[in-house]
Amino acid sequence: MSSEPPSSPPVQRKVIHIDMDAFYASVEQRDDPSLRGKPVAVGSAQARGVVAAASYEARSFGVKSAMPSVTAQRRCPDLLFVPPRFDVYRSVSQQIRAIFADYTALIEPLSLDEAYLDVTEDVRGLGSAQAIAEEIRARIRKDTGLTASAGVSYNKFIAKLASDQNKPDGICVIPPARGAAFVGTLPVRRFHGVGPVTAARMERLGILSGADLRAQPIELLRQHFGSSAEYLFGAARGVDHRPVRPDRPTKSVGAERTFDRDLTERADLLEALGRVADAAWVRIDRSGAQGRTVTLKLRYADFRTITRARSSALPVADRAGFLAAGVILLEALLPVSPGVRLLGLTLSAIQEDQAADPSEQAMLPL
Repeated sequence: MSSEPPSSPPVQRKVIHIDMDAFYASVEQRDDPSLRGKPVAVGSAQARGVVAAASYEARSFGVKSAMPSVTAQRRCPDLLFVPPRFDVYRSVSQQIRAIFADYTALIEPLSLDEAYLDVTEDVRGLGSAQAIAEEIRARIRKDTGLTASAGVSYNKFIAKLASDQNKPDGICVIPPARGAAFVGTLPVRRFHGVGPVTAARMERLGILSGADLRAQPIELLRQHFGSSAEYLFGAARGVDHRPVRPDRPTKSVGAERTFDRDLTERADLLEALGRVADAAWVRIDRSGAQGRTVTLKLRYADFRTITRARSSALPVADRAGFLAAGVILLEALLPVSPGVRLLGLTLSAIQEDQAADPSEQAMLPL
């Protein structure tokens, strides 16, 4: 007989995903009562402006973050624009994170307004992850005057999906026994890691829901989705082994845009780059990232893609400096006789004290 003791079963994780409700816009409505109940966009109403965030009243008209301001105004003529106050948003975010720290040391911020918490260890003796999430939400409301939604489950993938189920100001709990069934009912476009391009590819394959994805053999997923196949295979079954990782460093934050027509003129390219920089800076500010390297991505009409980067000794201070670096990189590539179908701009060489989810490393399509 073996003298080795029997191995203990793995501990079932308890994960909470907290997501503030329309965070930037809600802060503005909290601080200015005249904005309450009205469609509000945080950002600039100028022709080249971009929406940083939208209130739920504005979202009902189809207004959303990273949308050009002119498009937002077209969809909602009564839209009220307010300039962003990122110093205030960061201060409120610090308040919220201080609340999290009373319940666990395992906190993985994704941005200023959302985070994963591993509450497997019930340090306050509240009895369940749901009770912890409810108390956190109550304290956020009391201390900040804002509402938060929560997803509670046994892994990060499902907790993040669940937090979106009953927004705003809601909670959704998905225990292990319900995980696979819950995932099966959802459209794959809601899955973390499935962007618009991947979702379109899945649709062409007849994969519209989690159940459709679960029915696919791993070989087919490898053929069409490469290195993402194993993750998708597990996600469709409610499986996600990623731990909650405190202070995970961001690698890069950026945005890119594909154009309806190929651009060749310098003025058109510079205007387009400005829009990309606006959208990227929204995300950079939201993540709190500070980086030293700006990278330009350019895809020609013939689909040839190149990147050029520029680094500085100090972190890029603001949107103007970020765009200026991009302009220098773009000017060095002019003229572009074949035409340009895509421009992207990212910030990298992020300082090590920044934290974000792997999703923050992806380009943000416009």
